Formats: sequence, structure tokens, C-alpha cells
Amino acid sequence: MAIGNHRPTTITLDGQALVHNIEVARKQFAKDTYLFAVVKANAYGHGVKEVAALAKKAKVDGYAVAILDEGLELRDLGYKTDTILVLGITPPTQVLLAAKYGISLTVGDISWLETATTFLCEQNLAPLKVHIAVDTGMGRIGARNTDELLNMIEFIEKQPNLFEFEGLFTHFATADDDNPEYFKKQLANWQTALAAVKNLPKFVHAANSAATLWHNQDVYTNVIRLGAGMYGFNPSGKTLGAPNLQPVLSLQSEIVFVKKVPANTKISYGATYVTKKTEWIATLPIGYADGYLRRMQGYKVLIDGETAEIVGRVTMDQMMIRLARYYPIGTSVTLIGGSQGAYLGAVDLAEYAKTIPYEIVTNLSSRIKREVKMDDSK
Repeated sequence: MAIGNHRPTTITLDGQALVHNIEVARKQFAKDTYLFAVVKANAYGHGVKEVAALAKKAKVDGYAVAILDEGLELRDLGYKTDTILVLGITPPTQVLLAAKYGISLTVGDISWLETATTFLCEQNLAPLKVHIAVDTGMGRIGARNTDELLNMIEFIEKQPNLFEFEGLFTHFATADDDNPEYFKKQLANWQTALAAVKNLPKFVHAANSAATLWHNQDVYTNVIRLGAGMYGFNPSGKTLGAPNLQPVLSLQSEIVFVKKVPANTKISYGATYVTKKTEWIATLPIGYADGYLRRMQGYKVLIDGETAEIVGRVTMDQMMIRLARYYPIGTSVTLIGGSQGAYLGAVDLAEYAKTIPYEIVTNLSSRIKREVKMDDSK
């Protein structure tokens, strides 16, 4: 049986754009600054297999993920010796698995280390690599003051056979905001934390995409954690200008059914759309099970550079659009990306859906096939 994806709905990744965005980020800091490609959540919906390979070609220094399973997936994909950091808190019951596969884990407090010790003592493995999180104001995880931080460092350093103090990091809550006050407060807390640490670890990181793009002169870091910027969309939406980023993802489908219907014809669940006159209605093989949000009813797609409205509710596997004229089955439709000079970006979709571009792309499900195209002329 030929098992694969035979549906004409495809995510296309511009490989050269991704490489370009990595280079844009690198230019914001000194040449010896490390760069970790953030590939959590299936590489922000772009496809971890495809993105990790492109990032490898761009010679990134490591990968950042959200959970241990994502790190193990990278190891299974062949990234056997690359630095892989889990940014979230992993249950200490899983530390042996992380140590076995050389995956670096985040530490949030001393109790995590104490519990992890009881498991690590039972095995003869290489020391578990850990990065201590510092909560400078994100309010999520990490040491909230220097006493907590120094206690963790002391605990780690007293047990070099169990732990390796590989990294120290924080995360800024408002680096993509045009009001700098809270960012400055977090920055001061970060500087206080750094000043308290006598011997800094190999990796000291505070530059997410937003801090990289707009605060590179302010933040001490030797690692860029590049997520949104690598994928080419502005972390601030349209609040701040992003320097020369190129979108990586486009989403295309095609017309699989088309019909001419009279006025007063009801379309889709709930009969929420009723034709006002004779209209051409086309069906596309994509729906909210693919991550194209149900609330996008009334938005638009592109056909030959012109817009076509999404009519009726987006259903699980299909959606309908109103055509300006007849188009045959097989006509290409762009849901995200460019079409003959017109463009719909993730930020545009996010504005309509009253959300952020992160939600738009991370919702795109794995049942949409991914393809990579390289255009070296860019």
C-alpha cells in the first residue's frame, strides 16, 4: 500500500530564507556568540525534521526545545552529539533518560536538584548537563533572587559526578514591546544575577528573538535563542520594525470542487453564510484539523494575486471560498504566503483572528505535508 500524503495541501519552506534569518540574527552580536535554533512545537509548526536539517546546514551551535520528548526526537533524527536544551521543566524522574542521551535540562529550584540526585546516584552515567533559569520578571520558572540562585549553583558544584553546570539563562517578557520600562527592570535583575555568580558557565543566554532584534546593545549573553526570528516573522506583530527578516513558511491548497449556486443558498455548518446573488463557491481540502483556525470565517485567501473570501464556517477537513469568477478544479490557492505580488503573512492572519502569529503557525498540524525549496539567488 502506498502510504503517504496525497492531498493537495502543502506547507512549503523557503530554506534560503531561514538561512538568511539566522545570518541576520548573528550580525546583531559578536562573531563568537553561539546560536541555538529553537525548534520546539514541531519547529513552530514548520516541521522539525525539515527545519533542524536547514539549521544544521547554517551551522547553528545547538537546538532548544520545550520538552524532553522533543529533544529525544532530535536525537532519533540523527543529531547525536549536538547540544540540545530543554527550556521547560522536566520531571526529575526523567533525568536518567536525559543523561543517557546527553540532553541538557533546565533547573528551576533547589528541590528539583535534590529529587534528581536520588535518581542520578543510582546509575553510572555522564553528569547531567543543566541550565539554571533565573526569573527576572517573566514569572514562569527559575530562581527569584540571588540566594536561590547561589544555593543551586553550590549544590551542583558539590556534586560534579552528577551534574554539569552548563548554562544560566533568563527570558524577557516585554522585549517586543515599545514601552521599555519593564524590560529595563528585568535587565537590571539579570545584571544583578550575573554579578553574583563567581564563575559563569559555558552558556549564558538571555537573547530570544525579540532581545536579539531590538536590545542587542543592552543584554549580556553569549547565546542567541532564535525562534520567531528564524522563521521570519516579527515577534512584536507590527508594533516594532523587524530588520530584513524573510518569511519561511507558505501554505497552499487547491480547488477540489466548484459549483455555481443561486441567491439564498446556505453554506456550511449553522448556515451562517447565505449567498446574496448567484455565486461561484469552491471547496478546499483544508480545515481546522489542519490547524487553520475555525474563526477564520470571513477572512481571505489568494488566487492569482486576488483575494477570495472564506464563506461559511471552516469545517474540520474542508472550507469554502467565494470566487470572483469560475476557476477550474486544481487551481492553486494560497492561504499563507505570496501570490503574484499579493501577500498574506502569519501576522495578517493573526490580526484577523485576534491572536499572535505564534498561534497561527504552531497550530498547523503534522498531517499537512512539508516541502523544502532552496533559492540560492536570494
